[in-house]
Amino acid sequence: MNTVEPEVADVLLIGGGIMSATLGAMISTLEPHWRITMVERAADIATESSGPWNNAGTGHSGYCELNYMPDPADGTTPIQIAEQFRLSRQWWAHLVEKGLLDPATFVHGTPHMDVVFGDHDVAYLRRRFETLSADPLFADLEYSGDPTTIARWAPLVMAGRDPAQPVAATRHPGGTDVDFGALTRGLTRIITSTGGEVRLRHEVRKLVQNPDGTWLVSGRSTDSRKRFQLRARHVFVGAGGFALRLLQRAHLPEVRGYGVLPVGAAFLRCSRPDIVAQHDAKVYGQAAIGAPPMSVPHLDKRVVDGEGYLMFGPYATFSTKLLKAGKLTDFFTTLRWHNLHVLAAAAAQSLPLVRYLITELLTPRSGKIKQLQRYYPGADPRDWELVPAGQRAQLVTPDAECIGVLRSGTELVTSSDGTVAGLLGASPGASTAVPIMLELLQRCFPERWAASWQAHMDDVLAARDTAELLSL
Repeated sequence: MNTVEPEVADVLLIGGGIMSATLGAMISTLEPHWRITMVERAADIATESSGPWNNAGTGHSGYCELNYMPDPADGTTPIQIAEQFRLSRQWWAHLVEKGLLDPATFVHGTPHMDVVFGDHDVAYLRRRFETLSADPLFADLEYSGDPTTIARWAPLVMAGRDPAQPVAATRHPGGTDVDFGALTRGLTRIITSTGGEVRLRHEVRKLVQNPDGTWLVSGRSTDSRKRFQLRARHVFVGAGGFALRLLQRAHLPEVRGYGVLPVGAAFLRCSRPDIVAQHDAKVYGQAAIGAPPMSVPHLDKRVVDGEGYLMFGPYATFSTKLLKAGKLTDFFTTLRWHNLHVLAAAAAQSLPLVRYLITELLTPRSGKIKQLQRYYPGADPRDWELVPAGQRAQLVTPDAECIGVLRSGTELVTSSDGTVAGLLGASPGASTAVPIMLELLQRCFPERWAASWQAHMDDVLAARDTAELLSL
């Protein structure tokens, strides 16, 4: 029996996605002598939600996501999201300036647009524009109800459309298309360049806190099935859909009553260069009634590995997996006696969502093409292939009034002693990774934050020309 004590890592990152990479790179720049270890169950990093074909690649900045602003007179949420994404861009720009990231590999300037149809939605969009354009973060937002102008912004959207149909659009030229997979790899190189390590094919099964406050993390290798053990002073669980399960196994009281509901998606993708060349925007529209926040339809320009594509979707799919490469039993492993009633209450309050999902699942390919043609009337079905996207775990939390509620966005959970933290939920997580990790540093390392980290990060995030540094 092996009795050798495992080495103690200062920070152990569970999951090889954008969240773990962001935190690891941050700490690597703040404390380059700390020992940082990342473990990932897959054969490579960024294969789940951070992979470029598993998300829309939108740098979520509030420019075009109508679901952030159901009341066109209240811009609180999009303004907050825009500020969070600004911080992400500032930090990326700092890393570019230091020669630690190459912006050409992960970010491209892509205008963000909304296009809506019908008198009701046109009136809504105009009011939304009036509200947001008064804020400095949205000063460059443009509005038009002129079909000719909208056709110049998005030719494929307007070609062949009924000229009598009421239409309006907003456009922000400062939008981005982000390859979060490439960004994850770039940030991970920062970790390894300061002595950190990445262990692939390592699936964590158990977390136990030792009497000295450190954590013993154990699991199996996914290829050899050999057991492993790691010790760490601080643990971050950035395991996507598996995060809740691992936090439950760590017996964190902070997640008592929490649950997750699996939500999957698929996209239609076009790779014909002549068609891709005619569309240079991410065009969002209004979501169907009852649709989850991540199901807002959009026609996107994507750049992956230097090649241009168009994507349309998402289309809801269903599986009890919590990761794309997970198992059908995943969801059931998160069920506890203290979250069953919470999940049941949230499901009972989400009947429109249930109807929407059933409708989506029953929609044939021809119906999916018809949805695409609402935004691109001239779309030829032969040019588009249906590709599976990422699997998400939508967060459900206890609520004093409703018993259980479905939460949009992400939630950072930390233990009372700050030694373990995890991120739950979905979208717009990747875009707001930097402010989320800044919050984690403050909550889990309060003394170091007050002593030196805050001053350093304040300087890093000081105003700079991010557009120039990020080649936008």
